[in-house]
Amino acid sequence: MLSVNQVSVSYHNRMVVKNACFDLQPAEIGCILGPSGCGKSTLLRVIAGFEKPAQGVIKWKDSELSNPRFAVNPEDRRIGMVFQDLALFPHLTIEQNIGFGLYRLEKQESNRRISELIELFELSGMEKRAPHELSGGEQQRVALARAMAPKPRLLLMDEAFSNLDVDLRHVLLPQVRSILKHEQMSAILVTHDQNEAFAIADKVAVMNQGIIHQWDEPYTIYHQPKTRFTAEFIGDGELLPAKLIEGNRLETIIGVFDVPDEHRLEPNTSFDVLIRPDDVLHNDASDLFGEVVDISFRGSHYQYRVRMVDGFCLYCFADSHHKHRLGERIGLEPHLEHLVIFDKDQSYVIERNITHSNGRLRNHRSHRHASSHPIE
Repeated sequence: MLSVNQVSVSYHNRMVVKNACFDLQPAEIGCILGPSGCGKSTLLRVIAGFEKPAQGVIKWKDSELSNPRFAVNPEDRRIGMVFQDLALFPHLTIEQNIGFGLYRLEKQESNRRISELIELFELSGMEKRAPHELSGGEQQRVALARAMAPKPRLLLMDEAFSNLDVDLRHVLLPQVRSILKHEQMSAILVTHDQNEAFAIADKVAVMNQGIIHQWDEPYTIYHQPKTRFTAEFIGDGELLPAKLIEGNRLETIIGVFDVPDEHRLEPNTSFDVLIRPDDVLHNDASDLFGEVVDISFRGSHYQYRVRMVDGFCLYCFADSHHKHRLGERIGLEPHLEHLVIFDKDQSYVIERNITHSNGRLRNHRSHRHASSHPIE
């Protein structure tokens, strides 16, 4: 198990990673996700041993890998690394590239491992080729196979798929996930692309300005964000203003929502409710309307952006047969499975509720309160 505990990194008296914490279980795939310059690659370099933390500890099981006074050499950590530029050796063949880190093995065992990875990564027939004779996706497979060949206990991938086109990433990421699971290998991917993160990761760390805001499963990151940054950075959605009325009820432009007594809200406080595109459905029979201001056709459905009477905009889903034009008024029906409420200091997540068309929530099966302070 990898443990990152209160790790901070400083460059020229500027803190670029601040109190990062997360645990990665054996054979688990993690992702550090965030905008450019947020510190995610720096954190990966500390895990790899290329940088020392200013504070905090990195462990593998009970063995320390790094602290401010001590660091195990990168080559002694049993960690594989794949960089954005792949760094294949141009003068070596594909099989020689893959076998580069297997010099300690007997020849027969080395050849067996190379053959195994060539088959796993679907590189058969390319063994004698040079890297420049391969496509981008094939080169990516070779780089991954080379990093995995010595069977590292942890594989680190720094923006490893960012140079590939979208269609190729769509095909390759599930394959890489399947191979990592087959090898029972832990891995961490750094990316700014949430589609990459959700396609490959068991756990995602959402990072901004050096701070990990949330470390959780992709489903939870999307539906139960703990901070405003996570809510706004992940997926499409809007934070709509809400006000408290008649006790513990929230009034919004799409309806009134009951809040369970377990989540008593403070009067005279400003609230916002997170509304995802899948929280609002098209319904011609609804008495709630919005004007279509943007249209995105997704094949199986449309994602409309609509302007409400108050001037606020939100997204809604519609079946692909419900084709509307810009400027049309369409009926909307709230359908929130999770009610995510933000005030200044806290987020409240009310889970697995059923909505009426007027927005009121009923059948509160479970609920949870989550602090919105970043995980530090």
